[in-house]
Amino acid sequence: MTKRARRDFTEDFRREAVRLVATSGRTIGQVADDLGIGRSTLTRWQRVYREADLLSGPHDDVDKELRRLRKENELLRQERDLLKKATAFFVRETSR
Repeated sequence: MTKRARRDFTEDFRREAVRLVATSGRTIGQVADDLGIGRSTLTRWQRVYREADLLSGPHDDVDKELRRLRKENELLRQERDLLKKATAFFVRETSR
């Protein structure tokens, strides 16, 4: 079995591929086939850029800003919960 060589794509190529999905009216699979990349790869790029855009800061669009703040709150809750668990663990370990 032969291994496929891993290809590195530029940031511009990735952004353009995601933009094509959003603006062309074609499916992710169609755009991925046209560009010669995997559907899962394009889906992952789309998710990464959507999250980056959402978390990029204040937005004029109220709905977009609300989604950004909710996402940020969820991340902060997860971090807080992790720190609580770590604190409890270290308290138990040092009290032995």
